Amino acid sequence: MHILITGGAGFIGSNFIRYMLSKYRSCKITNLDKLTYCGNLSNLKDISRNKNYKFVKADICDAKAVLLAMKACDAVINFAAESHVDRSIKNSAEFIRTNIDGTRVLLDAARKLKIKKILQISTDEVYGDIKKGLSKETDNLMPNSPYAASKAAADILCRSYFKTYNLPVIITRSSNNFGPYQYPEKVIPLFLTNAIEGKPLPLYGDGMNVRDWIYVTDNCSGINLALQKGKPGEIYNIGGGNQIKNIDIARQILTILGKEKKLLSFVKDRPGHDRRYALDSSKIKKISWHPEHDFNKALKLTVEWYLNNKWWWQPLKRGARIIKW
Repeated sequence: MHILITGGAGFIGSNFIRYMLSKYRSCKITNLDKLTYCGNLSNLKDISRNKNYKFVKADICDAKAVLLAMKACDAVINFAAESHVDRSIKNSAEFIRTNIDGTRVLLDAARKLKIKKILQISTDEVYGDIKKGLSKETDNLMPNSPYAASKAAADILCRSYFKTYNLPVIITRSSNNFGPYQYPEKVIPLFLTNAIEGKPLPLYGDGMNVRDWIYVTDNCSGINLALQKGKPGEIYNIGGGNQIKNIDIARQILTILGKEKKLLSFVKDRPGHDRRYALDSSKIKKISWHPEHDFNKALKLTVEWYLNNKWWWQPLKRGARIIKW
């Protein structure tokens, strides 16, 4: 199988490329990425010379470039997205452009080339804040940030192309990912790199917001299963089943690193900050998926990775203004 991966130089995309090339010797991957601030070819340094891997620098909104990159492919997986909530609150324009119009460009190209399967990578944030229970694939979409709204709009657009054109689109919605190569503006890498450097860990509000965490490799295996066995037109939640308060994440990171709790710093809450996310992943479990990584062990692995790979994240923190999270 030859797969076009968009946004493959980002966090989840690069981990997925590495996962697929290690799992399938015959798998070929073309990685199309614009290389915005969080797109980083260092994420794929170890596989850059793999004969089954090709990189194309291009914008997902560039219809000609997308069509050309997609021509030899059997499947398309769209990881390309502006994904940082705080940045979307400050300026939503690029989120609307990339996440909605970029998805449209991809769908139009896939329709023209009669691509056999298209996966849209989405997020649990499209369901919005849930006070109790678990979000199911059939629940209404109630996004509360410009980022989440742009992803919800892309999901609806994908559904419309399936219904109108019979385009074989599948949507996966994952919970919060963590692991190697995650840009250090996101909560776990921000907290642990700040802790390593002896800097404050900024907690929004009272720190009691709850997220469902999944180790990135487990999400990759779920996405692959959706690619192999998923049914066109369907949506699959991929959650880790680890509902943890932000303050507890921060405390756990400090404990692992042997740092003092005085590094915890409470800051003003962001607008529209959802209190709780939690996914019902029973649908994808019915086609034999389950997360393999224990959260506590995976968090320790992640901390160790950042401790051992300062060459990767320190230049990012020096060269870019990190927007809280």
